[in-house]
Amino acid sequence: MRRIDLRGVVDEPDYRTVVPRADFDVDAAVQVVRPICEAVRDRGVEAIRGFAREFDGVEQDDIVVPAEALAKALETLDLDVRAGLEESIRRLRETCQAELELDIVTDLGRGARVTQRMVPVGRVGLYVPGGVAPLVSSVVMNVVPAQVAGVPSIALASSPQRAPFDRFGAGLPHPTILAACALLGVTEVYAVGGAQAIAMFAYGAGPCRRVDLVTGPGNIYTVSAKRLLKGVVGIDSEAGPTEIAVLADATADAAYVAADLISQAEHDPMAASVLVTDSVDLADRVEAELEPQLAATKHVERIRAALCGDQSGIVLVDDVEQGLAVVNAYAAEHLEVQTVDATAVAARVRNAGAVFVGPFAPVSLGDYCAGSNHVLPTAGCACHSSGLSVRSFLRAVHVVDYSREALEEVAGHVVELAEAEDLPGHGAAVRVRFG
Repeated sequence: MRRIDLRGVVDEPDYRTVVPRADFDVDAAVQVVRPICEAVRDRGVEAIRGFAREFDGVEQDDIVVPAEALAKALETLDLDVRAGLEESIRRLRETCQAELELDIVTDLGRGARVTQRMVPVGRVGLYVPGGVAPLVSSVVMNVVPAQVAGVPSIALASSPQRAPFDRFGAGLPHPTILAACALLGVTEVYAVGGAQAIAMFAYGAGPCRRVDLVTGPGNIYTVSAKRLLKGVVGIDSEAGPTEIAVLADATADAAYVAADLISQAEHDPMAASVLVTDSVDLADRVEAELEPQLAATKHVERIRAALCGDQSGIVLVDDVEQGLAVVNAYAAEHLEVQTVDATAVAARVRNAGAVFVGPFAPVSLGDYCAGSNHVLPTAGCACHSSGLSVRSFLRAVHVVDYSREALEEVAGHVVELAEAEDLPGHGAAVRVRFG
């Protein structure tokens, strides 16, 4: 991994420009996905099946996953995997239940009441990547908060696979993804991947009615489609290739840090793994750990490409204080803090999708069973965006309930302000009520 030395810097630079980040040109990719989205808008399922043939290498008779395939996938699911999914669902559901917000009632005077109601989105489209790896955990992370929020209509899409599934043949999403859908009671599932899935949700196509909101992570083309269609449909965030930053000092265990950097690099050659440390010795020990751990893992080439890419590296800083400034500027999707008094240091983090405190809270825990959500903002968006949660599927609606007396009390103010804005009709709408 390359090193960036920020020690001894007199004038603090803009760390956002010096910390490595992937060359992730969403604007350029938007031009690639635009004709795909327009084709789905104009030709619906016919276009989707054509893109499945072109991009996924499969022939599809239907984009709808049959109920029998969902049932079969759950029936044949490995029992240990099912147990893991059930525990992941249980923990996430518990934290989601705690996030539910009650209506807020404010009485501003006799007969003057404003209520903030939390109303679930009517229909959502959940996207689950299935190309490089079948991200079954993303089924859980998308579906559970939507269900807890009370969304009445949930559709899910994932890429069709070339490998045949039982008697249903090729062209369905990965069986483990289907099993998770069945386990969660999601029955509307489509074998559609990438930008065409986002377009299907945004515009509607064939049996899939258009949705109000699309959520879920994906590759650069999925993210680009979300950016392009934002406004046509609501989106959660532009969650692209994963990233991890580890803020560590000399007390950190090099083997743990190396393993955690590798774990996120495993996702994608464009994944980012960044170590920020004030200890050259730790940096050396981590690099020494990477090679034997790499040799023992499965996706060596993918991981090596990510670790050696421009988006990854080791950043040397003077102290943890400077390290905090660096990671707050970087605004990582996942940030681990492995320092002395990690809890106090983590409490000073402002910008991160999720923060993992201490040596026994690796990012992979959050990917599956921490009870947190792993659909998080990437590419620095954690400075202004939050991860997926129950709130993502709720809207705040103000309900204004005033009596005649309460309106009369502020009528003069309304009229004056309306005149100040040269909108006399606004004032007249109040005066008419009092003759």
